[in-house]
Amino acid sequence: MNHKPIVDHRIYTIKPRGMAEFLEVFDRLAMPLLLKHLGAPLAFYTSSIGPLNQVVHLWGYDSLDDFEKRSSARDSDPDFNEYLQASKHLIVAQETRIIKPVRFRALEGR
Repeated sequence: MNHKPIVDHRIYTIKPRGMAEFLEVFDRLAMPLLLKHLGAPLAFYTSSIGPLNQVVHLWGYDSLDDFEKRSSARDSDPDFNEYLQASKHLIVAQETRIIKPVRFRALEGR
């Protein structure tokens, strides 16, 4: 299990019937920039039961300062605006949380 002390947990709700276009735009425009500035995500999912049309992704950081620095680098990248413009008609809502892991002894070493 990849442990990071700070995790940015994001949920995007996508316009109905817009998921394929959103994922294509994200893969083409956002993911290269996010890999450059944030590193690889801890997880990336779409919903299939419960609230539909949602994308969930988790990004790990070593500290809140690390989160702020890498997020600022992403936001100030001139190419990031291209993704924002290309996806704005597809995103209905966005939730962002900072979460921290709980360490259970029973899971140590797994």
